[in-house]
Amino acid sequence: MPASVYTINKGINKPITFKGLKAQYIWYLGGGVVVLLVLFAILFICGVPPLFCTVLVLGGGTGWFLYISRLSHRYGAHGMMKKIAAGKVPKVVKVRNRKVFYL
Repeated sequence: MPASVYTINKGINKPITFKGLKAQYIWYLGGGVVVLLVLFAILFICGVPPLFCTVLVLGGGTGWFLYISRLSHRYGAHGMMKKIAAGKVPKVVKVRNRKVFYL
């Protein structure tokens, strides 16, 4: 009986990537695509010319993709959360009396 051959998954603990987008940015891009699809449907049902709807949605989709890919490359998988957290840290801590240091 031949021995079984198993491949080793070398991507353990690495962020998910898709077309250069990392981790949560894939979800942001998917959400943007859904919003643009709904926008196209609403505009089309309201009677806006289809060519205008198409151009508007394609332009918006291109802009959204470029924005999300720039965020993904700038901040990485968890960098955006770290940037938001760093923004909440106070720049200066003022102590007006010494009672804080007394035990």
